[in-house]
Amino acid sequence: MAPHTLLLAAPRGFCAGVDRAVLIVEKALEAYGPPVYVRHEIVHNTHVVASLRRRGAVFVEDETEVPSGAVVVFSAHGSPPEAFENSRRLGHVLVDATCPLVTKVHHEARRYARDGRRIVLVGHEGHQEVIGTMGQAPDAITLVETPEDVDRLGLGTDEDVAYITQTTLSMDETASVVDRLRARFPMLVQPKSDDICYATQNRQDAVKVLAERCDLVLVVGSESSSNSKRLVEVARDRGVPAHLVDDAGGIDPAWLDGVGTVGLTSGASAPEELVEGVIAWFRARGEVLVDTVMVVEEDVEFAMPSVLARRLAELRGEDPDAVAPDADDPDADDPDVDAAAQASR
Repeated sequence: MAPHTLLLAAPRGFCAGVDRAVLIVEKALEAYGPPVYVRHEIVHNTHVVASLRRRGAVFVEDETEVPSGAVVVFSAHGSPPEAFENSRRLGHVLVDATCPLVTKVHHEARRYARDGRRIVLVGHEGHQEVIGTMGQAPDAITLVETPEDVDRLGLGTDEDVAYITQTTLSMDETASVVDRLRARFPMLVQPKSDDICYATQNRQDAVKVLAERCDLVLVVGSESSSNSKRLVEVARDRGVPAHLVDDAGGIDPAWLDGVGTVGLTSGASAPEELVEGVIAWFRARGEVLVDTVMVVEEDVEFAMPSVLARRLAELRGEDPDAVAPDADDPDADDPDVDAAAQASR
């Protein structure tokens, strides 16, 4: 028998940065025709990647795999400066789909490094976003994941230290590391605004509300998605069983034994059609009441990269110079990024 109540978290699913990144690949295919190469998975979702691959996107792990002169889109997670340099050297038509909130962290890293500060990056080793951020100032940045990592830092308590964070972490998880940093470095410099992105925080807040009302939480998202896995952890930290599923096919009916109310959400890189598939899975097994738990409404939008916006304008017969520019240069500090990050909250 199906659980009698299915509570949908709001907000859930695509954030503004993911929506922009996917649209960039779609518009690049429209503007230049296939193939369009994409450095790394554009977002961490197997269904999104497979859909774009069917339309002509070619995913590569390194920009040097892309033929000279081809169109290459850099993923939403951000990339190190040498990747951009390689693409320019190879004459690529380079379209940067880095989320503006990740770009904000990159700007902070370069600014702190120019000021001579040691930088501590709170994040998960090997994650694409962390690789891109550490590449901004590799000689100045040290990665930590846990409070214990802070204790092992080879830095003096009197050193000029600043911290930045991966944008897709759990706020609760990050807080314990930052608290240890503050205890060890009394003069610790912090970002002007939180590095944890608004969408990550909103989705975590929604799961906290679900956890108060549900016997089980299901999170739709891929195993490669950091923010999706954090949603599972947020529910479990509140004593509620939670599971990550790529789609409805990943649901184990045994999870539903004795369960009356199921909370359902999705990571920032999971398309809504996958959530609808889960709802259909429940309805196919019996009557179920579906309700939405609204925590906060989101209305954030980010502009297209100027190189793509200008190309699309040309195809429409419009003046490309009339298109408002976007900061395509990863080495340029754009104060509007910080403003955008504040406005998104």
